[in-house]
Amino acid sequence: GKHRIVIPCLGHFKEEYEKVSKLYMNNRIRTTKYTLLNFLPRNLFEQFHRVANLYFLFLVILNWVPLVEAFQKEIAMLPLVAVLIIIAVKDGLEDYSKYKMDKQINNLLTKVYNR
Repeated sequence: GKHRIVIPCLGHFKEEYEKVSKLYMNNRIRTTKYTLLNFLPRNLFEQFHRVANLYFLFLVILNWVPLVEAFQKEIAMLPLVAVLIIIAVKDGLEDYSKYKMDKQINNLLTKVYNR
């Protein structure tokens, strides 16, 4: 497969380069928003920043109060849960396609020119 390797011609500065290069991040491209560990909490956090989702969450919570209960509690949750799942799947697929594109770009063959 194709890969990307950058090897600078350092000469007698090689030891100094190795010390300094450990302090900095690599130059890989990363456009993804999520990782496997933070997908669910971060996605839910972003989804509940939408006013419509907060409104439906309020209706679900209100429906759990016995005095206000308009219809079955479980049925009140279905629209909100369905929307949250659909948007989470869409965001996950988009982020995975970004991950694949980033991996493809980061593994391209690169030439380093030195005078």
